[in-house]
Amino acid sequence: MAKQSLFDLERHFAFYGAYHSDPINVLIHMIFVWPIFYTALLLFQFTPPLFHLPFHFANSQTPPLNFAFVFALVYALFYVLMDRKVGSLAAALCFLCWIGSHALALRLGFSLAWKFVLAAQLFCWTSQFIGHGVFEKRAPALLDNLSQAFLMAPFFVLLEALNLIGYEPYPGFHANVRAKIEVDRKEWQASKQKKSR
Repeated sequence: MAKQSLFDLERHFAFYGAYHSDPINVLIHMIFVWPIFYTALLLFQFTPPLFHLPFHFANSQTPPLNFAFVFALVYALFYVLMDRKVGSLAAALCFLCWIGSHALALRLGFSLAWKFVLAAQLFCWTSQFIGHGVFEKRAPALLDNLSQAFLMAPFFVLLEALNLIGYEPYPGFHANVRAKIEVDRKEWQASKQKKSR
């Protein structure tokens, strides 16, 4: 039962969707979530390798198997377990980010990379908080479920983008999710009204 709920795409997407119903806020997240993931990987590229492969040489341009790799791998595996089709695409994006962040880390070096990461993270996070405060008028999901907000966000913005071209993981998925979102938003509205009394 616990395993089933951990990879319950409908439940997770409904939770995410309840906090992201305004089209402008959704667009802001679609633009800024993946750069947050990418720049986190960029910073993790400066961690030492966890182990060395026989074909990896010190002067090689091959990305090392360090914390950036583990970070990308955990995300990729989780996404594939959530949904094979979109999860495989998301996993490919995770590894492209890993390879791309390694190339950028080599070019920038640590002294410039951490400044770039800091600026990018601040800009992307600020944009998302503005999206929630100005357009969604609801606190971000990370305030209610930190792990889900961090782990699921890249996958869900990809799923949102594919939804625009009509992709549905299985028939009835979007209808079921919309029904769950509606229930959650009604509960939230009721709770909000109760607090304002």
